[in-house]
Amino acid sequence: MKVLVANIEDVMREAAARWTLLAYFTISTLFILIFAFAVNLDIVEGSLAGAKLFGNDVQMHGQSSISIDALVGYVESGLVGFLFLFWPFIAIFATAHLVPRMMEKGTVDLYLSRPVGRVKLLLSRYLAGLLLAGSNIAYLIGAMWLIVVWKTHVAHPRFFVGALIIFFFVASLMAFAFLIGVVTSSTAVSIMMTYFLFLLGYPLVAHDRFAAAVNAEWKAAIIQGLYWIVPKSSEILGAVVAIVSEKNLPRQLSAGLTPAPFLSTAIFAIACLMLASWLFQRKEF
Repeated sequence: MKVLVANIEDVMREAAARWTLLAYFTISTLFILIFAFAVNLDIVEGSLAGAKLFGNDVQMHGQSSISIDALVGYVESGLVGFLFLFWPFIAIFATAHLVPRMMEKGTVDLYLSRPVGRVKLLLSRYLAGLLLAGSNIAYLIGAMWLIVVWKTHVAHPRFFVGALIIFFFVASLMAFAFLIGVVTSSTAVSIMMTYFLFLLGYPLVAHDRFAAAVNAEWKAAIIQGLYWIVPKSSEILGAVVAIVSEKNLPRQLSAGLTPAPFLSTAIFAIACLMLASWLFQRKEF
């Protein structure tokens, strides 16, 4: 526990000294303020009679009113969908330096001079990074939920389920970023490779079609193998939107509502952390 507390303190101090912490929460605050001031709603007896977005009237598409409960579902599902696409990159950008910075000459000597095992050191730094990313996600989602409640007087707790799913996915990407950081000692490479992995999950949702289109079995096996190895970006995005909106989605997206994408993504994250810990133990400094 002392190791974890010390690493959390180190990570927060480092993030503050490098302006990462300030930038991280400033971006979140600006996003919250834009959301708060952009939308003005005219609610009459529990239904939306009119709406303005950035001062412009929103057309109701022939409807005189719309249920405010349905509106909140649309807004919150759109928000979590946007955050799932955008916020993992911000979280990785804010935490990808944790391993390369620790492995710099002089810094790593200081860390290893302490009576702490290398695996504990690496994992406690990972948990500290998760705390940094998680606190920002909690701040962002919590503030937007309060704004929605303030403007509509409708509270959907499932919005927080979406936040937990986003946090879970960020944790899996961070595990991969830590692995790349141990291998390359480069913050830039960690960011690029992690975001590439994030984007790779979207086309792989159609892995069966790609595998059927290639002209060799070994190519199809590689495609299928990649699908089951990498985090399931598309399926989990579909799951988070479906859970928050309580709507049925197209089959390819609603596939994320099964346990398989979450289990395979969790296994991937655990495997990355185990491999990173093993490599970190074997490194010579």
